[in-house]
Amino acid sequence: MTIKTYIVEGMTCKNCKAHVERSIKEIPGVDDVIADISNGQVRVSGDEINMLKVKQSVEESGYIFKGEAHNANRGSDAWIS
Repeated sequence: MTIKTYIVEGMTCKNCKAHVERSIKEIPGVDDVIADISNGQVRVSGDEINMLKVKQSVEESGYIFKGEAHNANRGSDAWIS
């Protein structure tokens, strides 16, 4: 399983968080999505994560996809709200 963390701007509330999570979760190959509105990060896990599809899903949902967060703390759930 692969885990990728992306930066998404524009999430300001729990409804935004839920909207982003739902839209990305619909992508084939994605198993789980956890968005954190406090730091604008979205953690996506699955067997085949297609970044272009994630980007398209985020942008179609009305948010700004900024790319992969290369320095995200992937070994801890401490950042998840």
